[in-house]
Amino acid sequence: MREESVTGPDEVARLHEKLDREARAGGYNLNPDVQFTRDLVEGLLVNEKRYGYRACPCRLASGNKAEDLDIICPCYYRDPDLEDYGACYCGLYVSGAVVRGEKAVAPIPERRPSAEQRDRPAVKPAPGAIGLLSRPVWRCRVCGYLCARDGPPEVCPICKAARERFERFM
Repeated sequence: MREESVTGPDEVARLHEKLDREARAGGYNLNPDVQFTRDLVEGLLVNEKRYGYRACPCRLASGNKAEDLDIICPCYYRDPDLEDYGACYCGLYVSGAVVRGEKAVAPIPERRPSAEQRDRPAVKPAPGAIGLLSRPVWRCRVCGYLCARDGPPEVCPICKAARERFERFM
């Protein structure tokens, strides 16, 4: 049985339109299945009312914003999921290849570490080290935007240059 909605259809439609505009402006795509996407948007609104922030509707939020920063939409895992599977974990965002019908969405495993893993202390760099990065850094050769991830984004979120315009920076 579905929980009674705490959001109205106008509120869902407004947020859906806003997220779609922001996604396109940033070089991303919302899932073209409008009803599916609106159901996810409604889940974001429910979580915003419940917790005060838009936690991913497909994950269990703790209610502690500091603990849930990685799953506030768009979550930390969106870009690697798009790169590897063509969609983010909940399916709100999909790659351009999926939108164009060039790629089917594959099952997406959960990337979020368990609560136990998240509670472990972070690795600290050795004294005198400049830093410790777990991912390569990519630089947009057009505008200089930097991001640390396994591969460059599909589109630069700043200048909209294609992924081919990125170079490995470090």
